[in-house]
Amino acid sequence: MSSAANLVAVIPAAGVGSRMQSDCPKQYLTIDNQPVLWHSVCRLLAHPLVSQAVVAVSSVDPYIADIQWPEGKPVHIVEGGKERADSVLAGIRYATSQCQADWVLVHDAARPCLRPADLNNLIDSLLAADQGGILAVPVRDTMKRAGINRVISETVDRNALWHAQTPQLFPAQALEQALTQALAAGANITDEASALEWLGEQPLLVEGHADNIKITHPEDLALARFYLSQDVIQELA
Repeated sequence: MSSAANLVAVIPAAGVGSRMQSDCPKQYLTIDNQPVLWHSVCRLLAHPLVSQAVVAVSSVDPYIADIQWPEGKPVHIVEGGKERADSVLAGIRYATSQCQADWVLVHDAARPCLRPADLNNLIDSLLAADQGGILAVPVRDTMKRAGINRVISETVDRNALWHAQTPQLFPAQALEQALTQALAAGANITDEASALEWLGEQPLLVEGHADNIKITHPEDLALARFYLSQDVIQELA
């Protein structure tokens, strides 16, 4: 695939983030006086092959209009859906119809610590292979399967297990078709790769780093602030 391929970032941001126990959705909590969402989007737009971003938000979102995006690349706002997959699909449909996207780079709104080097590696690897895939990290901890009443039923072999992350990069039309068909069939779609897997595809795994955390619980915000602090930011390059 040519490096001239048009990559458009799609960021689903319609969630409410109930586990954060905060007054606003987690993507609008702030790090260095900017919303988490701003950091996540800017990480993607910094890559030279990412031409623009599409952010899918709730129809009653009161926060998105207040964000001041950096100049240089457009950030489009579209209405998302009830579930993450619905928001991703809305973003992809806009990216293909209005932005002429060849590939879509889907990233969590609350994952602001993406290393530029990991983003480079993901894009370079998948464009060279002309195949979709995801950023992920191998499981390092011992894995247990729970039985009734949370007793351990077995220890799971971790050798072939990976923690899925984002970004996830796929040809735009292929992912749009996969999500459309999977959602129509009522399939359980937990990330973009799972929609392609449902069709029998085998997306690639590109190894990233564990500090590409998703802010889900209150303690995650403090950790993200640490990673993005002036003392640590150079290590994320």
